[in-house]
Amino acid sequence: MTQDGITSSNSASDGAPTCTRMPAYFLAHGAGPCFFMEWTQGPRDTWTRLGAWLQSMESDAGQRPRAIVVISAHWEAHPLRVNGQHRSGLLYDYGGFPAHTYELQYPAPGSQELARRVQALLVAQGLSCDADDERGLDHGVFIPLMLAYPAADIPVVQLSLHPSLDPEAHQAMGRALAPLREEGVLLLGSGMSYHNRVNTEPGAEQMALGFDQWLQDAVCQHTGDARARQLNAWLDAPGARRAHPREEHLLPLMVIAGASEGDAARASFCEPIGNIPVSCFRFGV
Repeated sequence: MTQDGITSSNSASDGAPTCTRMPAYFLAHGAGPCFFMEWTQGPRDTWTRLGAWLQSMESDAGQRPRAIVVISAHWEAHPLRVNGQHRSGLLYDYGGFPAHTYELQYPAPGSQELARRVQALLVAQGLSCDADDERGLDHGVFIPLMLAYPAADIPVVQLSLHPSLDPEAHQAMGRALAPLREEGVLLLGSGMSYHNRVNTEPGAEQMALGFDQWLQDAVCQHTGDARARQLNAWLDAPGARRAHPREEHLLPLMVIAGASEGDAARASFCEPIGNIPVSCFRFGV
């Protein structure tokens, strides 16, 4: 056990089992603090099934991660930044929700050791990355983790997206981070497979279904270079720009796909939220 709570995956000297390769996930993090309030912007059970899926992630992963690295749609920085605090605060980066949702807590430890490891892996692949000692965890991190790992006893590190929004560059980030999966670190991409809250045009539901079907095919029917080519060309998908007027909520998927090039993937959640299909993916089935 190191000083900031990370147990080595290569040593069993303390009697703990060594880690096997972790799966990686792209998850939908919902709308603000939607899982922790009475939802009034649609049916009360709008987010119930997604919340239940997030609660199942700990058992689905198959083993306890020694740490978690999250790439959220809600942080972009040039150069890339990784938070390296001993314990991060929270950013309540949503508005218009009940007062109690600005008092939610997720007191997970951070890990300076893991933050340095993330930096080193990225820099080794020619990707600049700075440490951030001030920023807290945004809601794309703490909201899903409150459901998936409610004990808040696993070190959490957040890595930013790059504001270029380049899908190939974000897959390169994932490839750089791939060794972490062999070290017992759970990689999570937190966004939404569909992110257009104002798309009320005629045919919006059918368009969303077409995009979701394309996305499931791109992710689940391909691996390696073939999947990378599909995702790099996501703008050619049916309804792509209507599904993602700006692609920051899709890019965490690119990072996770890059970290999982040789892995099969499956849609471990695919349900309509409202009338729009939303998908989450597990890599390493």
